[in-house]
Amino acid sequence: MGAVDVLILAAGEGTRMKSGTSKVMHCLCGRSMLGWAMEAARGVSEEKPIVVVGANRDAVQQAFGDAARYALQAERLGTGHAVMMAKELLQDEAELVVILAGDMPLLRAETLQQLCDMVRSQHLSAALLSAVLDDPTGYGRVLRNADGSVQGIVEHKDASQAQRAVREINASVYCFRKDALLASLSRLTNDNVQREYYLTDCIGHLAADGQRVGALVAEDARECMGVNNRAQLAEAGAVLRGRINRLHMLSGVTLIDPQNTYIDAQVRIGRDTVIYPGNVLEGACVIGTDCVLYPGSRMVDSTLGNGVTVQNSVLLGARVGANSTVGPYAYLRPGTDVGRHVRIGDFVEVKNSRIDDGTKVSHLTYIGDGHLGRDCNVGCGTVFVNYNGEAKYHTEVGDNVFIGCNSNLIAPVKVGDGAYIAAGSTITDEVPQDALAIARSRQTNKDGWSAKRRAARKKEK
Repeated sequence: MGAVDVLILAAGEGTRMKSGTSKVMHCLCGRSMLGWAMEAARGVSEEKPIVVVGANRDAVQQAFGDAARYALQAERLGTGHAVMMAKELLQDEAELVVILAGDMPLLRAETLQQLCDMVRSQHLSAALLSAVLDDPTGYGRVLRNADGSVQGIVEHKDASQAQRAVREINASVYCFRKDALLASLSRLTNDNVQREYYLTDCIGHLAADGQRVGALVAEDARECMGVNNRAQLAEAGAVLRGRINRLHMLSGVTLIDPQNTYIDAQVRIGRDTVIYPGNVLEGACVIGTDCVLYPGSRMVDSTLGNGVTVQNSVLLGARVGANSTVGPYAYLRPGTDVGRHVRIGDFVEVKNSRIDDGTKVSHLTYIGDGHLGRDCNVGCGTVFVNYNGEAKYHTEVGDNVFIGCNSNLIAPVKVGDGAYIAAGSTITDEVPQDALAIARSRQTNKDGWSAKRRAARKKEK
């Protein structure tokens, strides 16, 4: 079989989105609409897709770099014109050209493959994707011959009453034999009210010439949905979330309430993990087996080992080792590396720090730019004071260290293995191995001071 080139039309401005962001760059489930189109393209072609861009060129190229080839449609003169702008990039060895829109995030690679298979197996010059709708108002209708082949496409505004009764609509997804596409493109004109070149006319030309054109009816009409506004973006996002969540459940993950669980496309989750509602897993998260994610957490690009429990917490670019617990209300920021059997408790914030196996940081603590060794206990209210207003410094804490409540470790500082730090201490110097560090003022009691103060204030009144 010959090669397949995929052409994605993504030059539209998308004014109905009412956004400063290009329409095709709006995201659903962690991936832009154009990203979903490119993902579908990868299912039918090993070659980089050709993306037709317009005023959004810089944003698209910055996002996708060399993952695509780019054609510029400087003027928006119709879908046929967009394809004309890209024809020079088609490979000589390409047998088929698949054309789709960049605003159809629900289109699956399997459907595109069926379209290609249809062209090859039935020896067609082209095939288009169609859908049967209960209400096809506004869509172009697919007109078929008696043998089922496509006769042409008629736009709703141009259709007769009989044609408007047809419920099969054109989804604007095509597979052409390359030679047939190039020949029909050369015949396109803009002799119409809009003064545009329509790709649908290529279908009409091929059918009029007696070449066979087929239509594949989508099994799920939602695949043919184009996104033009924020409401449709939300609708498409809900469909994608349903697909993603279903795949995880079929792979052995328990989702207590799938409709209220938000998992991005790249997330990987091990079997026998239980996820409660209200969890948001974004980016390239990797969740191990036998984890429990209680309600209300957000994780971005984070990794959990097997048997981890997380509750009501935020993890951003963090790693948590096996059988550790996080939360409630913990905040693990980028650069956090938590070992195994570690306890990160309520209102604990960790940033750019490593915490080794068995250590407990139970509550109300900030660990920033530091290293905590194995089997340490960090008391409530401890602060790694890492910033002096100009630069950040590192705190190094050894194994088996006990840090009392309300202690401040002023970086750069080192605490040796087995050391104790008394509660309320402000540590500015190195604490040797197995030492007890006490760094607080001696308590002084002034007998009767409060009574004298009250009497003086009463006299003033």
